[in-house]
Amino acid sequence: MTGVRRLTWQVLVDRRAALTRLAGWSVAESLPALLSGYLTARAVDDGFLAGRFGTGLAWLAGLAVAIAVGAWGTGRVYRSLGAVVEPFRDDLTTRLVRSTLVGAGYPGSRSDSTAVARLTHQVEVVRDTFGGLLMVVRGFLFAAGAALLGLLALAPVVAALVAGPLLAGLVVFGTALPAMVRHQRDLVVAGEEFARSAGAALAAHRDVVAARAGERIVGQVGRRVAAQATAERTVSRMAALRSLSLGVGGWSPVAVLLLAAPWLVRQGVTAGAVLGALIYVSTGLRPALHALVHGVGGGGLRYVVTLDRLLGAAQVTPPPARTPQVAPPAVAPQVAPPAVAAPAGQPVGGGPGTGTVGRPAVRLRGLTFRYGNRARAVLDRFDLDLAEGDHLAVVGPSGAGKSTLAALMAGLLQPEQGTVRLTGVPTAGASPTVLARLRVLVPQEAYVFTASLADNLRYLHPEADERTLLAALDVVGGGPLAARLGGLSARITPGGLSAGERQVIAATRAYLSPARLVLLDEATCHLDPATEAQVERAFADRPGALVVVAHRISSALRARRVLVFDGDRPVTGTHDELLTRSATYRELAGYWDRDIPVPERHRPAPATPLP
Repeated sequence: MTGVRRLTWQVLVDRRAALTRLAGWSVAESLPALLSGYLTARAVDDGFLAGRFGTGLAWLAGLAVAIAVGAWGTGRVYRSLGAVVEPFRDDLTTRLVRSTLVGAGYPGSRSDSTAVARLTHQVEVVRDTFGGLLMVVRGFLFAAGAALLGLLALAPVVAALVAGPLLAGLVVFGTALPAMVRHQRDLVVAGEEFARSAGAALAAHRDVVAARAGERIVGQVGRRVAAQATAERTVSRMAALRSLSLGVGGWSPVAVLLLAAPWLVRQGVTAGAVLGALIYVSTGLRPALHALVHGVGGGGLRYVVTLDRLLGAAQVTPPPARTPQVAPPAVAPQVAPPAVAAPAGQPVGGGPGTGTVGRPAVRLRGLTFRYGNRARAVLDRFDLDLAEGDHLAVVGPSGAGKSTLAALMAGLLQPEQGTVRLTGVPTAGASPTVLARLRVLVPQEAYVFTASLADNLRYLHPEADERTLLAALDVVGGGPLAARLGGLSARITPGGLSAGERQVIAATRAYLSPARLVLLDEATCHLDPATEAQVERAFADRPGALVVVAHRISSALRARRVLVFDGDRPVTGTHDELLTRSATYRELAGYWDRDIPVPERHRPAPATPLP
């Protein structure tokens, strides 16, 4: 658990400014806990018991103001909490993504089927439990501290009577906490072992039957079931220790005050002070201790165990000898330097030797985009030029920002900073009608509606006649599909088509669009390689510009230029240029060894299926 403690402490140190703001608002939130007992005591002693009803109401009015200030502080507390929790979640996700890619990035490595679970469910468990743990610990410190200060203001002897049982309860809980963590971890491990054992047995059930090993396998799985049941019972018994600490630290002070009340009065403590002390204990200390014990004993344990396992999974590194690097050639290749994403004001592409032709079709300047104010930037001051006749493939690891870039180009997302221009027209503020004339975006999930095939194809080009529709189908590779369906007049429904057939129809519809810019966002992922190649060649030969968000590296081989999301900044160049300059691209292309020579640039024959 050392890694958990170190990482948690580092997160708190790195976010100390946000923690300082959180502490400031916590002071405002804890104002009722500080003043409730004292103001009540004054209302009783100086007001109601003294026969001054108005004075008593005035003291209670002060309590009402303190409660209002506390409610206002509570609202600001939750706003400040996000400044600590959300960056922690982003950093943890980055750590896991990198470890997963590195662990899978060398020959002989096994695919990690739990990576998605770690990046979704388990990271969210850590995020939620970290936020809850921070809130309960913070709440206890400020609420308990405020209540003890209020008790000292009322009568130091009362504070001494209450502090003893409270500390005893905390000692009981703190002593049992390591065992709770250990048993919670045992429960998680037992559940994972049971799932692994049962899954393997079910997957190999035919072999088990053939080998007549049923009794042995049932015994193995049964032992996993028994181990998980034992761990469940142990964790349940640990709940008794939480109840014990609550009884000692939360309820004992109430009993001590009630039993000591006559003695306190003889010592000169007023009735209002005794009542105020009971308020401090019952509405301040006991609820704060209850939240601490259940928060740390529940969500806190899940936080420690889950984060510990995530950090263990992140310690994956490839063998040093297999580091995917390609040594630069001894003689500089006779090609233009690759276009690299540059800071704002230094455009990528569009110049001599970059492969772009014709007038500008897309111009991105200073593009910055992030999902949320505190999220990591997907694009940061990114520039790109794409000319008429250009063909750009966008590749990179899943989740790197490829689809985000396509959506920004299409005007579906607006950047935090920077501009997107299509043939000189800014997408910001452009109406859907204007955007539809400028570009067409085909996403991975192809949309087909219940109507005739011709109606589906004419969606973006209503004036197209049947000859134009049939010609487009032939170019894209949809002729056999149209024949199977029964021609252009055939009525189609989304459920009656496969995912690949829907993609062919969507691609043909986009091909017929008058828009000069085509964005294929993994729009051919359900097609076989030969059909995919035909679709991309059709759009490459079509007037205008083409951007392909690629799921197969063969799409990059067909493109004039390639943009790869490599680390913090995307990089563009040709296939051969990126093989020499981008480790991420070499991994995607499958060149793992540093001693493998870079192959010559090649394009497959039109009729040859690509791998």
